Amino acid sequence: MARKMLDCREFPSESGCTLTLIGEEAEVLRAGMAHAVDVHGHADGEELRAGLRAALREPAEAAT
Repeated sequence: MARKMLDCREFPSESGCTLTLIGEEAEVLRAGMAHAVDVHGHADGEELRAGLRAALREPAEAAT
């Protein structure tokens, strides 16, 4: 399975978070959800999950 990436720099954030997650899609979504809830105070739910799925990128597309 191809690796996927989530990059907090692509989301508006008051904290200026720079965390980047790279791994198998399920791992990245699980870790991204936990991070979004624990660190950024988002509510766990389908809307957040859908937003994270939509934000998944190929690691080569990483922002610099």
